[in-house]
Amino acid sequence: MTSHEALMEALERLVATLRSVDMWRVEEPPAAAFDSQQPFCVDTMELPQWLRYVFVARLETLAETEAPLPATCSVAPAIDTWLKEASPSVRRVVTEAVAEVDRIVTEA
Repeated sequence: MTSHEALMEALERLVATLRSVDMWRVEEPPAAAFDSQQPFCVDTMELPQWLRYVFVARLETLAETEAPLPATCSVAPAIDTWLKEASPSVRRVVTEAVAEVDRIVTEA
């Protein structure tokens, strides 16, 4: 299996996880929100919006087109911090799903 195929599978699992914890059904941010210069667009989006419309969307495009992947990816620590008020089970499953994506991108 290629790294792009592995990434697509990991992204599918992440989407399924986000759906299972009700973090996938979020409003699409306005176009201007994507112009943010802040990490994770923290000034213009909620983290679930960023996960869906930036993180997953961009990585899916890279995987589908077999484009070069980023040299590193370390999003899971930010997700874990953002979910500090969530239930332990939600925090764990979402962080683990994002960590899998991080690992695949970094090892590619």
